[in-house]
Amino acid sequence: MEPYRLPSDQAAFVKKILFFVVVAFVSSPWPCRGEQPTSAFTLKSSVDYALKHNTQILISKEEVAAAEANKKKQFTEFLPKLSGSYTYIRLDENKRSASGIVTSPENLYAFVATLDQPIFSGFSRLAEHNISRLGLDVTRYLEQQARHNIILKVKGAYFVILERIKLKGVAQQAVAQLSAHAEVSRNFYEVGMIPKNSLLQAQVELANARQDLVVADNKVQLANSQFNTILRRPIDAPVLIEDVTTLEPFTHAYEECVEIAIRRRPERFIANLEVETAEEQVRLTKKDYFPSIDLQANYYSRGDGPELNGGTGIADEEEWDLVATASWTFWQWGKTRYGVTEKMRRLAQTKLKRTEIEDNIRQQVKVAYLKLKESEKNIATVQKAVEQAQENFRISEDRYKEQVATSTEVVDARTLLTITETNYYNALTTYNISKAALDWAMGVEVEE
Repeated sequence: MEPYRLPSDQAAFVKKILFFVVVAFVSSPWPCRGEQPTSAFTLKSSVDYALKHNTQILISKEEVAAAEANKKKQFTEFLPKLSGSYTYIRLDENKRSASGIVTSPENLYAFVATLDQPIFSGFSRLAEHNISRLGLDVTRYLEQQARHNIILKVKGAYFVILERIKLKGVAQQAVAQLSAHAEVSRNFYEVGMIPKNSLLQAQVELANARQDLVVADNKVQLANSQFNTILRRPIDAPVLIEDVTTLEPFTHAYEECVEIAIRRRPERFIANLEVETAEEQVRLTKKDYFPSIDLQANYYSRGDGPELNGGTGIADEEEWDLVATASWTFWQWGKTRYGVTEKMRRLAQTKLKRTEIEDNIRQQVKVAYLKLKESEKNIATVQKAVEQAQENFRISEDRYKEQVATSTEVVDARTLLTITETNYYNALTTYNISKAALDWAMGVEVEE
């Protein structure tokens, strides 16, 4: 039995369909495991990304929005309030006077509309409004403070990644150089130029270097996950960042840094606002020293039916009145005076806290400034030591190949080079993080 064959025109049509399906399948974007990011993060783009996505920033923005709503709510306390009520009363019978005239029908419907306008409340409403306004300003500075904290975290995570990558490179270089040294030792051993224990020493040091490389690689991955967490990216998302190749010296004097910090730190603004809030709390407590005055306007409509058109026993189906009320509780056994004294003590406490905050700001600037200058000096010292350690390792290798040095000298030289390079990259990272910490202590988001 011959297999069924499509007519030539149908076969051509099917081939075209299959062709387009294959092209579409191949050209479709398919995610692959371990896919690399399309572009590298710079320090600035990392900060910008975190400021858009970090939860602390989003929380602080919501707090600002809530404070804005509270301020608007407090403003409504100055405005008149309207209310209304509709009532129905059923009596057992019509109420009559002694002369037999109906004074109240057995079915009574009434509507009352009321307008209440506060006139004076001992400045309490003004104080409450000012407190809400100051609270809004505080939340805005708290948002700025959250920005500064996130920027510091991002910079710290960024520079730690760079350090871990550099140290991984040091570990890779150590493995490569000790592998070459182990190979040379094997060749020397096979021709009887060195004892077996020298070969074993080279192999053991190579194994240790490979273990150090595994540890260094894990540290890179941990630094990447910390970076992703701060930026609110998937924790295992690949990280590619640009290296910071320039190291510009810090030119601000210490006194200038302190002046900028006192002028710019959000904590100081918050402390000033808290002092103002405490002053408004004192004013609010003093409200009971004054009477309160309110104005009320009422409109009444009555009837013996739901339509409120008056009726038997209703003398006036519509009327209105104005009521001005002044009230004053002038004796409370010293309650108001004690309350004012408490708030005055709170005010004094808040002023002391402001002084403490300013002292802490100066101390934070001092610590960050000294750490920055220390690391700046260390970089120049360690950089020269790296060059010397590299030359020392090269000489030790050459001497070993000429059999005028031992394997121990080569291993010691490589260990010294690893330590020196590690110290150098640690100094670089300390400088960059100290610079970021000083920017934070000065209350600036970018270099000034």
